[in-house]
Amino acid sequence: MCGRYTLTSAPEAIRALFRYLEQPNFPPRFNIAPTQPIAIVRLVEGQRQFALVRWGLLPSWVKDPKAFALLINARGESAAEKPAFRAAMKRRRCLIPADGFYEWQAVGGRKQPFFVRAKSGGPFAFAGLWETWTGPNGEELDTAAIVTTCANKTLAPIHERMPVVVPPEAFDLWLNCAAVDATTAAALIAPAPDNFFEAYPVSTHVNRVANDSPKLIEPLVAGAEPEAAPKPAKKRAPVKRAKKDDGQASLF
Repeated sequence: MCGRYTLTSAPEAIRALFRYLEQPNFPPRFNIAPTQPIAIVRLVEGQRQFALVRWGLLPSWVKDPKAFALLINARGESAAEKPAFRAAMKRRRCLIPADGFYEWQAVGGRKQPFFVRAKSGGPFAFAGLWETWTGPNGEELDTAAIVTTCANKTLAPIHERMPVVVPPEAFDLWLNCAAVDATTAAALIAPAPDNFFEAYPVSTHVNRVANDSPKLIEPLVAGAEPEAAPKPAKKRAPVKRAKKDDGQASLF
């Protein structure tokens, strides 16, 4: 699966790769988490469009969003059949710009985070699905999920799943839902080549959503344990001082 990722490349580099017309200016993000706004690229009237949507797909038929599970990933093997993803797989495929993601490896009784990035060091595209949910009062919410597949040989020792990466030469194939059906597009749902990614352990500071800085992707020193967050100091009970006896009776 993919539960956190990064988008730290300059807006110009992202625009050059995805070739959309908009010129958004966005800050580097080192710890993008579910329910947060994420960038997607979709095809609108034959043109690639940059958009911000919520990470966590919400099918159009959902009545109560609060009672519906958060769908941050879509299993590529079954996306075309699952009710939550079937319509999006046919008509609303998108690309999700990224330049790295985190995965957690079970080690004993804890989970060690790893940062995964392209060996080239540049940005790439996750395969994504998006939907528009319309509320009872006419409000609209655009949402998206990342398509996943089985891990390649590089990432399998860390986790059994990985995001689907769409190569630049296949962007049009994935995006053009009008000309390319879901079955044909599904041919792109496969693990990235074994030599595409590299991975290394990082601090558990990434576990906290509020942390978002370049330190999160720094390699963990071999044999070192992640620094524990300082515990809040216990509040001391106020010291009661004896009042000076002024000869007056008191109820307090």
